[in-house]
Parts: sequence; C-alpha cells; structure tokens
Amino acid sequence: MENFEKLLDHYADITVKVGLNVQKDQEVMIFAPIESPEIVRKVVKKAYEAGARNVYVEWNDEALTRLRLSLAPEASLNTFPTWKARAHQELSDQKAAFLYIYSPNPDLLNGIDAKRIAAAQKAAAAANKQFSNDKSSAKVSWTIISVPTLAWSKKIFPDLPADERIDALWKQIFAITRADAADPETAWKKHIQSLSDKLDDFNSARFKKLHYKGPGTDLVIELPDKHLWAGGGMVNDQGIPFQPNMPTEEIFTLPLKTGVNGTVASTKPLNFGGNLINQFSLTFKEGKIVDYAAKQGLDTLRQIIETDEGSHYLGEVSLVPHHSPISDTNLIFYNTLFDENASCHLAIGHSYPFNYQGGRKMTLDELSTHGANQSLMHVDFMIGSGELDIDAEATDGTLTPIFRSGNWVI
Repeated sequence: MENFEKLLDHYADITVKVGLNVQKDQEVMIFAPIESPEIVRKVVKKAYEAGARNVYVEWNDEALTRLRLSLAPEASLNTFPTWKARAHQELSDQKAAFLYIYSPNPDLLNGIDAKRIAAAQKAAAAANKQFSNDKSSAKVSWTIISVPTLAWSKKIFPDLPADERIDALWKQIFAITRADAADPETAWKKHIQSLSDKLDDFNSARFKKLHYKGPGTDLVIELPDKHLWAGGGMVNDQGIPFQPNMPTEEIFTLPLKTGVNGTVASTKPLNFGGNLINQFSLTFKEGKIVDYAAKQGLDTLRQIIETDEGSHYLGEVSLVPHHSPISDTNLIFYNTLFDENASCHLAIGHSYPFNYQGGRKMTLDELSTHGANQSLMHVDFMIGSGELDIDAEATDGTLTPIFRSGNWVI
C-alpha cells in the first residue's frame, strides 16, 4: 500500500494523543494480538515520547485461546489467574492508561461448547470486576482500536485474492479512523466537537422515552429522570480527556432498568468471543428479556443472557446515523468496535455510571436505586438500519421525530 508507513504512523499517533492521551510519567498497558507487532511498536515509541514512565504489553494468541477452551479441564474454565487480575488492578490504581487492540476472528470458536466459553468469560469478568468498574466509571483512560488479521480480513473480503485482503482492510481502517487525513489530530478534534454539539441538544431536551419502529422492531425505552448522554470522548477522574473507541460515531445513555417494553430485532451479526450470533430478536417486559430467538448462535445468545440477573436487562442505548463513514462502506465488519459505530445499538448488561448525573461518585448499590443496571456483562448489539424510525417522547407526552429511515432529523 502506498504511504503505508506514514499512515500507520498517523494511526499510532492519534491512538496515543487522542485515544489514550498519555501523560508525563503515566504507566501504559497494551493488550494486543500477536499479529500486531508493527502498530504496537509504533504506539510504544510514541507513548514514551509523550512521557510514559513504563509501557507494558500483554500478547494474546487466538490459537492458544481455542486450545484452552477445547482441551482444558472443565473446572479450570471457572477460574481466572489471580496474579493477572491483581496486576490489572494495580495498574488501574496507579491511573495507568489501557489500550486494547481488538481484532477477533469471528469464526474462532466454532464447534466449541457455548457453556465452556461462557464459563471462561464469566470467570474473567468476575475476577476483573473492580478493574472493569474503574473503566466504566472513567476513573482511568482506555482506548480500543483494531488492526487487520488474516482471519478477520478473510471474513470481510472473501472474494479478494488472499494477498490483497490485509491491505484492503488497512485502507478501510485508516479512512474510518481519519488516519488518512492531512492532519488526523485536527480532524478528530472537529469530529469530537460535532458529537459534543449533538450531546448538548439531547441533554438539554431531557426526553423521557424513545420509541423504535422498524422491521421486527417495536420497542419503547424509558430513560431515568437524571440520565446523561455521552459520546465524542470522555474525561477521567484526573480531568484528562480521552477517546475510548476509535472509531466512534455514537451518542449514548442508559435506560431505566425496568422501563423497556416490546421487541427488537438485530440488523447485523454479533461476534461474541469468537462465535457469531445472527438474525436474533429480544422481547422485553418491564425491562427484562422474557423471550429471545436467533437463526444462528442461539446457544451463545442464551449464555450471554443467563450470565447473571443483570444480563436479562439493558445497560446502554446508543444512537448512530445510518449514513456514517463506517456504514457507508456497505461492509459488515464482524467486529463490534466498527459495527456498533455504523448502527444504532443497545447493550445487554452493565450500565455506565457516567450516564447518570452524579453517578461517577455513587456506589453500585446507589446507582441501582436510580434504575441503573448492574451486570458482569456489557454486550453491544446492532439494531439500526435504513428502515429504522425513532421518536423521542417528552415528559408531557409530546413525540419528536429524531430518526427517519435510519438518519437524524433533529
């Protein structure tokens, strides 16, 4: 690819400066697949140049993950290494910045018992609960990016020659993350400002409910009285801005736990831990999932919902226009980081404390009393399309159209 090194350098630069916003003497932790040494080395270099004290890298290998889930004793899947959880929490306590390079193989765990997968995921979530809460409360800075891998690029571009797939996916990633702009950092600042303007409108409006209508979808979501819309970056407890997702096109808030009623249908496949869930629907009554179906991945969907009490409820409501840089590629990325920013979506499970006024200073029990859902899970799934209409209901019952045919009208 022409100018690849320059574009990769831009990508690393915005990851460190816009995403993590690394500060002088800050610790940095990177979680990365073994197929990503080029970008990791560039990020490490730029993090040190930004003043990082130490940069640590935890490599992962999907082949080893599959071997463990296939062959390890069943009892071992119910455990997570205490030393690893302690290391993550220690860095979090030191206010480190955390980078996740998320490039999963959508077909990695085909054929493996969904119960074994769910056991391992639940054990990891339980062991890292406080660490996860630190991130969800924005006590620390964190960012998620993706890089191409052979398996992922094959899934997206099966008709391309094998030697062209990686470059094709890099081209999309550079464009979607604005790394191909003449001045990527400035381009990001403009984009963040546009999202911030939309946030101001919604936080001023104080809507009470959202009404969704589309193929297979007839859903009403009530919002807590003191809900807050977020997006376009966050600010951690030290007052440092950071960008959790690169790319991002969403504004989002939390639903009232018991205020969701109706049925919603997915519009894109969900890649969950190496298994695809596709063409699925969820039915809610007073917030709780009371019925569900899927043409593909029903067992995996069941394991998500049955994780704990909170995984029977929603934790996030996100609005994304159908016409966006990611959606306009007309590609399904089989990667939640990309697909959720191409489509309106919801999340099963945990809600974010910063989506409630004063929530960042509340305990989990206090948040629960205000209608915020708690769970080990937080799983986004896509419901947006060019056929989705959304109306917002004010406290007096007045309806305001906000989406028509999948796009903003407000």
